Amino acid sequence: MNIKQQILIDKLIAKPVAYFFNFIVRILGQLLKINHSLDREFKTIVICKFKGMGSIIQATPMINAIRVQHPNAEIIFVSTKTNETVLKKITWINTIVTVDDSSLLKFILSNIKSLLFLIRKRPEVYFDLEIYSDYSTLFTLFSLSTNRIGFYLRSSSFRMGIYTHMMFFNPRVPISEVYLQLARLIVSNTKDNSLYPLVNEGISRTHNYSNYIVINPNASDLRIERRWDKHNFVALIELILKEFTDKTIVIIGSSSEKKYSEEIKTMINNPRVINTAGKTSIDELIGIIKNAKLMVTNDTGPMHIAFCTNTPIICLFGPCSPEQYGMNNNAHIIYKKVYCSPCVHDFEIAPCKGNNTCMQLISTSEVFEKVKELIVSPISHNSLPQESQYIFDNGNVLGKVIR
Repeated sequence: MNIKQQILIDKLIAKPVAYFFNFIVRILGQLLKINHSLDREFKTIVICKFKGMGSIIQATPMINAIRVQHPNAEIIFVSTKTNETVLKKITWINTIVTVDDSSLLKFILSNIKSLLFLIRKRPEVYFDLEIYSDYSTLFTLFSLSTNRIGFYLRSSSFRMGIYTHMMFFNPRVPISEVYLQLARLIVSNTKDNSLYPLVNEGISRTHNYSNYIVINPNASDLRIERRWDKHNFVALIELILKEFTDKTIVIIGSSSEKKYSEEIKTMINNPRVINTAGKTSIDELIGIIKNAKLMVTNDTGPMHIAFCTNTPIICLFGPCSPEQYGMNNNAHIIYKKVYCSPCVHDFEIAPCKGNNTCMQLISTSEVFEKVKELIVSPISHNSLPQESQYIFDNGNVLGKVIR
């Protein structure tokens, strides 16, 4: 199933079903009087994030905090099949449960299998990191977890029965801190916000490229508006090749992005441009990013891998806020804050309907100037604060609501 089909199912089927069950669960909650206290040790903790490899990487400080506070607990991570390889690299996770959304039949069967597994585990705490997905809300409920924790944006009325605890999702705070704030419901020490490194000796060098710059012109169809125009990438690559005759350009991307990446390579028609989209494993991709002199990318999953590998990186932002997704010491942000940006937390469909002015305003020349600056001096200061300016109170977890 593609993203549009999944959104349609979520809106037409999952949402009305979730409304119905929310009403039922509210009544049962009043009758059963279950103890939803979180001030104790837990044996089984579930964390769920179906979409977004980058978001999963940004959730690793949360996973680590829970692991440290609850060392004997089994931490189960629920996601889609496409994220399984990355999840297997995170040693703080004990068990991975996946849903296969490649087709409707596989989706239904894998949901049944995954939920039966979770029900047998009898989770005491379930963290749902999805914000907009009513399907994820239903999945949370059907896991039969004792404590079900989720986010809300504008109103706490809907889902207040399905979730036993809810936290306000603040789109103006770095996403790793948002997840850590949720963890504070069961964790007292959340000072360590470092990302899981993802890198080991076995994947440090799995390719034959040297002295190269990584270009990621792609963005998943979850938010295709994040993509800088391919003609801009073509112009940028041509400028780099002309200015730095010793450099190779390595284009990265997934299997579904292979054709788009190949179009860019063909338009340039230079032997120093290599397209690896759809040809690398996750370990090979991490190795390529780790050993690059520099990376230029849209706001998408591989950007967060570069955060983990400490690769100098130029991040092109538009529909999303760099203050939420670009807070990293090695990130150099280029962002044009137009009136409607960031729009991702307010609209299922961007108000521009694909005419992403926020990305179009980024010029090839300013990106190239930043490239030259970082090639000459890789340890240049980034364009965002080094430390979070937000204050989080462990004693009074704002947004906590207990049914």
